[in-house]
Amino acid sequence: MMDKRYEKILEMPHHTSATHKPMPLYNRAAQFSPFAALTGYEDIISDTAERQIQSFQEHEPQEYQD
Repeated sequence: MMDKRYEKILEMPHHTSATHKPMPLYNRAAQFSPFAALTGYEDIISDTAERQIQSFQEHEPQEYQD
C-alpha cells in the first residue's frame, strides 16, 4: 500500500532545469558504478598472502617440501 504522504508528489511533473543541460546517460551511469573505496587494499592482501606462503614454505618440514 502506498504511503498517503507521497500521493501528491507522484502526479507532479518532472523538473527540468532552464539553465543546465541534462547530464549524458553515460555520465549518469558512471555515478553509480562500483569504485575502489579501499584503494590499495587488494595489493595489501596479495602481499600478505605472499609473505604467509613464503613463511610457511620456510618453516615447512623437509619431508613435505618439493
